[in-house]
Formats: sequence, structure tokens, C-alpha cells
Amino acid sequence: MSLNLNNIVSSLQRSGTFINSLIAGLTIGGQQLFSSYTFRCPCQVGRNFYYGSAFLVVPALILLVAGYSLRGQMWKFASDYCCSCSLPRRRISPLERRLACLRFFSITGRALVAPLTWLAVTLLKGTYYECAASEFASVDHYPVFGNITASKREELLAGFPCDRSSASSDMTLVRDEVVLLHRYQSQMLGWILITLATTAVLVSCCLVSCCSPFSSLQHHYWTRHLENERALFEQAAEEHSRLLIRQRIKKLFGFAPGSEDITQIHIPSCQDWREVSVPSLWCLDDNTHGLYSTLGDRVGEDNEEEKLGGIELKP
Repeated sequence: MSLNLNNIVSSLQRSGTFINSLIAGLTIGGQQLFSSYTFRCPCQVGRNFYYGSAFLVVPALILLVAGYSLRGQMWKFASDYCCSCSLPRRRISPLERRLACLRFFSITGRALVAPLTWLAVTLLKGTYYECAASEFASVDHYPVFGNITASKREELLAGFPCDRSSASSDMTLVRDEVVLLHRYQSQMLGWILITLATTAVLVSCCLVSCCSPFSSLQHHYWTRHLENERALFEQAAEEHSRLLIRQRIKKLFGFAPGSEDITQIHIPSCQDWREVSVPSLWCLDDNTHGLYSTLGDRVGEDNEEEKLGGIELKP
């Protein structure tokens, strides 16, 4: 049973369903806490609309930007296909362009989970919409507003989202009806948004399956290939960088960290320290090797040991 459960969890993690559900759950919890502790409708003319709209839209935009920024695939996509400041732009084949579009749509779909969840939850709750739309309620058909001036009417409408215990019974009845109307409108917009998002997800999945240059088995193999390639590359890059850094540190100090057999150490000069402090991280020419090191260029020279003074350590 536990083996089957682990297989199900790993399958959900690979498909993205688990991550999307986790993001949606965290967004719902954050929205409840955010609205409970921070949202207080000002109930003033000219401020309700901007205040309610800001709490409804601005967090969704922030979540959208964060969804793009915190996704490593987006930066890899930008560096591979968008940024060409130093290197000449390479020619992209039609197949690679189609795969890049599929990757971008996948990244966008993941980034839209949190903002759409925020909008749907806030609209279903109706608090923000009620505050933003309070000044625009139509109350001409209520007799209680017959002898009230326009400025006084705007003031009363702006105060509807707040509890006005001192209001008359007729005004309280009107207030309750207006609040229910705004809740109805907000919840209808929330359900429409959920329906459109669900339909868009279904249509996009169908379009991706139809427009993909791969069959289902090829796509499965390609996805696993990319994951294994990235994992093996990270392991090889970590091992290679450690070996290279140990070699450069040994040339600078005369020994590498963790070495037990130390017979000679070097004392770097002031010039050595200045050169070490200048990073060399550029790989701009195909005819030269890239120097990916913050230890500078001097320590990579073959005759470095002859230029640095040494101290022999004798047992």
C-alpha cells in the first residue's frame, strides 16, 4: 500500500498537479489571513472604489510577477531565447521554436495558478467587491432616498460596507439589500472566472496535445531525458568546479583544503591578493577558454609557483 501511495505522490509531483494544488491552498490561506488582518473599508466617498480595487487586483499582479520570477525555467528560457547581449544570436529551428512556445505556455500556466486563485476566492467572498462597488449602487427606486441630496446619498452609499447601527430601519433594510446584491454580483463574477479558467485549461491541454511535435511516448521520454540531463549536469558541474577550485587554491596557498601531506605553503603578495579580488567570469570568444573563477588569472599560470615565495614545512 505504501509503495502504491509513493508512486501516486511521485506521479502527481511530476505532472505538476501536486505543486499547483499546494500553491492554490497556500494562496487561499494567505488570502483569508490577509483580508482578516489588513482589509478595512474606509467607507468614504471617493476612496472605497480605489481601496477595494487595489486589494482585489494588486495582490493578483504581485502573485503573477512572483510566479514568473520564482520559476527557474523562466530565467533559463529568457537566457536561451531572449537575451543575446554579448553572444551572437543563434539560429533557432522551427521545431525548437515550437518546443519553446510549449515551454512558455507551461510556465505561464503555472504562474497563473496563484493570481487566478486569489481573484476567485476574493470574488466568492465578496468583501473587496462590496467595498469597491458601494458608491455605484442604484437606489433611485427606494422611497427613503427621495428627499436626500446627491452629496448625502453618496455619503450614505459609501458607508454601507460598514456597520451603521444608528441608521433608521428603512435605511438598514436598503443597506442589507444593496449588500446582498453586491455579494451576488461578486460571487457570479467569481464563478464565471472559475468556469473560464477551467475551460482555458482544458482547451490549452487539448491544443498542446494536438500541436506538440511529439507523440505521448516521445513526450514522456523527452521530459524524463531533460530531468536526467539536468541532474547529471549538476553533479558533473559540481564535481568539476570543486576539482578546479582546489587546483587554483593549491597554486595560491600551496595546499588544498583537506590535504594531509603539506610540505610547502605559499604566502601571497599584495599584488596576488589584488588580482584574486578581481573576478574573471566571462566566456566571450570561441578561441579562448572561459575563466570561471573569482581567484583571478594569475593563479592559473603554469609558472605561478616560481613567482610566489614558499615556506617548506619539515616534520
